[in-house]
Amino acid sequence: MQPAPEPVPAPSHASSTVELGDLKRILVRRRFLIFATAALLTLVALFYGLFTPALYSSVAEIIIDPQDLQVVTNDVNPSRVPPDGGITIVESQVAVVQSTGVLLRAIQATNLTEDPEFNGQGGLLSHLLGSGSAETDKTANTLDALRRRLAVKRADKVLVIDVIITAKSPDKAAKLANAIAQAYLADQASARAQAATEASKSITARLDEQRRRVQQAENAVEAYKSANNMVMAAGNLVSDQELTEINTQLSAAQSRTAALKAQVDQLRRSGGAPDATSEAMRSSVISSLRAQEATLVDQVSQLGTELGPRHPSMIAAQQQLRDTRALIARELARIAAAAETDYERALANQQALEAKVAGMKSKSLDTDQASVRLRELQRDLEAVRSVYATYLQRAQETREQINVDSTNARIISDAMPALKKSWPPLPLLLIGALFGGLGLGTGMALIAEYSSPTVLSGAQMQAAIEAPVLGVLPAKTARRRWWPFGSAVPAGQKMDAVAGLALRRLFSASRRPPDWPLVPSILVTSPPQDAAQRGRVARLLANAAAARGSRVLFIDTSAGSGKKEPQPGLLDVLRGEYAFEALSQHTPGSNVAVLGGGRPKAGVSEAQSVYFTQHMLAQAGRSFELVVVDGGALADNLNASPLVAMVDEIVLVATLNATPMRDVTAALQAVSVMGRLPTGAMLVDEAA
Repeated sequence: MQPAPEPVPAPSHASSTVELGDLKRILVRRRFLIFATAALLTLVALFYGLFTPALYSSVAEIIIDPQDLQVVTNDVNPSRVPPDGGITIVESQVAVVQSTGVLLRAIQATNLTEDPEFNGQGGLLSHLLGSGSAETDKTANTLDALRRRLAVKRADKVLVIDVIITAKSPDKAAKLANAIAQAYLADQASARAQAATEASKSITARLDEQRRRVQQAENAVEAYKSANNMVMAAGNLVSDQELTEINTQLSAAQSRTAALKAQVDQLRRSGGAPDATSEAMRSSVISSLRAQEATLVDQVSQLGTELGPRHPSMIAAQQQLRDTRALIARELARIAAAAETDYERALANQQALEAKVAGMKSKSLDTDQASVRLRELQRDLEAVRSVYATYLQRAQETREQINVDSTNARIISDAMPALKKSWPPLPLLLIGALFGGLGLGTGMALIAEYSSPTVLSGAQMQAAIEAPVLGVLPAKTARRRWWPFGSAVPAGQKMDAVAGLALRRLFSASRRPPDWPLVPSILVTSPPQDAAQRGRVARLLANAAAARGSRVLFIDTSAGSGKKEPQPGLLDVLRGEYAFEALSQHTPGSNVAVLGGGRPKAGVSEAQSVYFTQHMLAQAGRSFELVVVDGGALADNLNASPLVAMVDEIVLVATLNATPMRDVTAALQAVSVMGRLPTGAMLVDEAA
């Protein structure tokens, strides 16, 4: 007989993923770490706010119009407004305000290098290092200190720049902010004048060269025309005009030839009846002869009726009719011959024109090859003329822009001395420290949980063991006794419902064959620290089955292990020393029989224990309908290994927010080593 379930390999590791729904459990469990971190940061912020010297801030506002003053049409500094309304231009000016050139202007205007607050000469560290620094070092120190005290900002969707200076004195902060704003305007005016000066010098230096290029291009065009005998009339070559006229004549000749050819083809297709052609129908001679023929036909018909066919008048009339028809035939032949003659003359004219066009085309090809180079020379001439004209105009414009300031920026609000200190903002620091501490503590709690994860939810447990979670039980039972079975205090309604549902889910998905000879069985296991919860779950399952009328055998592999003289039990049955019927103890008034762990005497072979386990479960099927085994922690209890191979279902018990995932992995590996995997899990919720 083989074990009922087939063993499957264990997964390499258990999942420790934390879901958003589990954050509450993590935060509640590690709340002391979070609150301690928040309190510590708040205390540090309080001491910093109380003992830090006060600073004052002043603001000067500058408005910058991206569209500069339109002094001349072609300004050296373009004033086109970009599609974003000039926001990018103003953002660039924020960096200009903080540039070294602007700040050095402000330092020089306020003699800031002599101020101990900014020149770095008033601190204890500077005295220890020595005060004999060079003037350049003093300027560099002042510039660096001013940068640290300066903030340049732009509000959203506006073209106004705020220049903010922070200093120990309100008056000094206002003075420096105004000086930086004035330095920015002066720097912009100087930069534009310098740009116009450099542009004017550069353009003027290029004028003579552009003039020489124009002369060279004109000479090249005229020399090429003369070398290739290219005569121009009205801007076009004379040979091209002649070729155009001959082509027009050739087109007209081809049209006439085609019309005459169609006329000749029609005459030729008429064959024996040329009088049906359009030319015969339009001929006045043919029309007259046709009328005469009709008259004679009527006359012959009348004479034939009155005089007979041999009458001289009848014979004369017939002769006249034959003569008239002969005239008609000769006229039609003449019309056909005339059409043939006209067609041949037109065809000869067309061929003559084609020969002339072919000769002129051959000559024109040579001229076209030369014209390619001529057009290229003419384009070069036009280009250098245009560039020269542009240079000449721009040279005049840029000379006029040197002394014109087209910057469209001004100070709209001078800085005023501050009435309140700007640093340190004690309430803001405390609030920030409090919430920052809560956030930092939360992050530390999550890191601690990630470094040593616990079972947080049924989904996490299900992903770890790759088996369904059968139910979640509350940890507390309102002082109900769970031992012995069938006590006067029954299990709670909720626990009984959860256990009953777990049993139904277990056996509804079971792969047990209908004719399997062994009794249905469940083995409950857990990590070592969840022994109490494992015992509760095993007894709940047994009680739930017994409450529904099933006869249950409960095997507790850990019962009696701590006694000096344990009673015979499971181990004795597996060694074949006792029959389990003699050792199972029935609880009065209950459908549950109990079998203890037994005496751990000498070891037993694996084959022998498997045989007696099969024998025991086969015999148990005669008296019981379900066997529930408290298998203990399988990683520490090898006595239950024969049962692991034989039971139908293996249930792993863990405590929410308490059982480490590494212990779940260890228990899972222990089960897999014994050739099985858990078929389900039961969780105990300590917060319920």
